Parts: sequence; C-alpha cells; structure tokens
Amino acid sequence: MTSSAAVIFSTCDLCDAHRHDTSGSFRVLPPVFRDFGAKLKFFGPVATVKCFEDNSMVKAAVDSPGLGRILVVDGGGSLRHALLGGNLGAAAARNGWAGVVIDGCVRDVAELALEPLGIRALASMPLPTEKRGHGQSDVPVQIQGVRLRPGDWLFADGDGIVVSAQAPL
Repeated sequence: MTSSAAVIFSTCDLCDAHRHDTSGSFRVLPPVFRDFGAKLKFFGPVATVKCFEDNSMVKAAVDSPGLGRILVVDGGGSLRHALLGGNLGAAAARNGWAGVVIDGCVRDVAELALEPLGIRALASMPLPTEKRGHGQSDVPVQIQGVRLRPGDWLFADGDGIVVSAQAPL
C-alpha cells in the first residue's frame, strides 16, 4: 500500500490530469460534503458500507483494522439520524482508518473535530440511529449519484472529493 506521507496530491491537479477521461474510472463527488474531522486532506483505498438510519455496520467497520482505508458510507442521504458520532470517530482513528465519507449525518461534532481523521458528511444531526443490525459491507455503493466500489481510491482536500479506480503512483 502507498504511504500517505509519500503521496502529494491536489484534487484540482487530479481533475486536470483526468479531464479527458471518458472511461468512468475517474469520478468527482458533488460539492455537498462538509468537513468534520481534524484532517482536511486525506486519501486511501475505499471500503464500503450501505445502511439506512442504522449504523450497526458502520460500528463493525470502524471497530476493525482500517489499514489506511477510507470508509465510504451510503446512508441514502438521510438527514434524520447520525451514522457516526464521537465514539465511532474515536474508534476509526484508533483503528487506523484514514477517513470516513458519509452520505448522511454525523453528531458530536466537537469531538469529531479533535480526531486525527478525515471526516466528510452532509450535515450534523444530534439524533442517533436505532441499532437493528441492518446493512451491507464491501458492496458497490452510490453516493450522491456517483458509483464507488471497494478498492477504488478516494482523495479529499479543500477543493473536493475525487475517486479513481487506480492507486496513486
């Protein structure tokens, strides 16, 4: 795996380099995500969870070794319940996740802001989820109309979030 210290990137430069790509291997997420973690620039291979207003699978993922990956959570864009809070954010950082991108909400934003982790989500919402054990992991997901697969590479910085099928050089 490529060390994050060895790769310098800019999402703008990546977009410039792939501006003529028509293969679909390079994708840009819409500019709807807010920063919630202490790391504003992060990248890594994608791991996925698909769930709706139930963060059981998110908890299982962040409690496992992150290995520098980015957990991408397809929460269906729900703004009714938070899928990640302070405890799960701390677990993600402790277990070596590079970041979490959620098509949904987070809570405990003051705690999340202290975690050495990249966290992007649509909004904050103080309501927690119910734990019903529903959801899927390691499946292709669609985030704001953009398809992501486990093993894709995600890059996030102040300009946005891009996804590539190829690992960085």
